[in-house]
Amino acid sequence: MAENTDVKEDEIEKGSSLNETSESSGKKEEKTEPASESGKGSSKKGKDLKAEKEIRKLQSEIEGYAGKLVEARKEFDELKDQYLRKQADFENFRKRMLREKEDSIKFANTTLLNDIIAVIDDFERALQSSEESKDFDALHSGIELIEKQMISMLETNWGLKRFDSAGQPFDPEKHEALMMEESSEYDTQTVVEDFMKGYLLHDRVIRHAKVKVANPAPESKSESAAE
Repeated sequence: MAENTDVKEDEIEKGSSLNETSESSGKKEEKTEPASESGKGSSKKGKDLKAEKEIRKLQSEIEGYAGKLVEARKEFDELKDQYLRKQADFENFRKRMLREKEDSIKFANTTLLNDIIAVIDDFERALQSSEESKDFDALHSGIELIEKQMISMLETNWGLKRFDSAGQPFDPEKHEALMMEESSEYDTQTVVEDFMKGYLLHDRVIRHAKVKVANPAPESKSESAAE
């Protein structure tokens, strides 16, 4: 009986110790639950702070880009204004150049015409003198002198030179044959008469001389072939 009583007491003590252990573990669990909740709250606050920092950073970047956009717009407006001004200046320059070109073409012969006017003045003086004197020889001499002066002026000032063709071999580059005749006096085609003299401008023919040409007679051709 004593042994049974001891066994029961041991079982009671074990049961009580198990209850105490379960109660203590329950208390520990109750204590750990508030700790996990506080950890969740702190991590949420950290995330919010990080998101707020990111937002502020993005806002500052946006403000910076907005400032750069304003500066770029201002620079664009300035460049556009400069471009429009330069375009207007170029258009004015183009119109001025066109006017100057037209004027240069219109008045290109001013100097030449002034030289010719001087010759006209000489002709007027010659005519006035002939009316007073009624001297044909004097008038003829005066006109010859004016012609020589005019030819000299044109050659000296303008490079215009008159050339004689009579007695020269016929050259189609310089002569235009208006008449042709056979002649035993010439072995080759030769200019025998100037109807209108030719002119060179800086050694370039600007008017062919209109001439009469002598062609060798058939007899002279056969004799030259026999020789």
